[in-house]
Amino acid sequence: MNWQPDWGLRGRMFLTMFLLFALYIVFAGVITTYVGGGIFVFALLFGGMSLVQYYFSDTLTLKTMGAKTVTADEHPQLHASIERLSQQADLPKPKVAVMDSSVPNAFATGRNQRNASVAVTTGLLQTLDQDELDGVLAHELAHVKNRDMMVMTIASFLSTIAFMVVRWGAFFGGGRNRQGGGIVVAIVASLVVWIISYLLIRALSRYREFAADRGAAVITGKPSALASALMKISGEVDKVPDKDLREEAEMNAFFIIPLKSGIVGKLFSTHPSTERRVERLRQLEREMEGF
Repeated sequence: MNWQPDWGLRGRMFLTMFLLFALYIVFAGVITTYVGGGIFVFALLFGGMSLVQYYFSDTLTLKTMGAKTVTADEHPQLHASIERLSQQADLPKPKVAVMDSSVPNAFATGRNQRNASVAVTTGLLQTLDQDELDGVLAHELAHVKNRDMMVMTIASFLSTIAFMVVRWGAFFGGGRNRQGGGIVVAIVASLVVWIISYLLIRALSRYREFAADRGAAVITGKPSALASALMKISGEVDKVPDKDLREEAEMNAFFIIPLKSGIVGKLFSTHPSTERRVERLRQLEREMEGF
């Protein structure tokens, strides 16, 4: 099978970004009306922060996760695998990073295909065989090829703005509204915007995982290897102590398998269930065998 543009993913990306921007236009209007001039300082501050996050997203993410960029001398086999898979995916080779963690997982980050990084944990390298590792690496490269990180970074930042207004709404007031209900209106509007953004982003995130699984199958030609890797990783994640999970739960959207987070976490998960992903990969395996 050849790589085909995923128009379902592209359509969902466009629709999500359109709805988010429309939502934030209304949001800005409400804030300006009820809060006053403070919104312009707010917009200037977070506009600058958004540019910093966009241009340095890979560096910030790697640093936050404690992942370190490694050379080919340090991890020759990992570098060789990523270089080979990048060629098969028709992508520039991304930076390679390793995170010292017993939790088997992987993620990709970066603003575009030429400024991307793929990181794996030491636990992943110890858990998977070569075919399974190739499947996981190809999944992350599929995220890079689909430009998922750029879209999710922008979308998540917009949601973060609304959340911060909810959290620190008392600091944004001015003039006649300082003692009135303007702040309450702004906080309520921010809460509504944040909830809607939250749901839109997670719906998009779940679909992009299916798209990346399919992309990985096309790159490697072995859907069953990725299915096996997902089951192994999921089984190992279930054994991780809650303390370790809490330390890494903030980065769930980046991982190939989300860390367990209870009933509410599963309801609003950034990923579809492992069972559904494995079922789709097995179906894809049957389709590829028919070619």
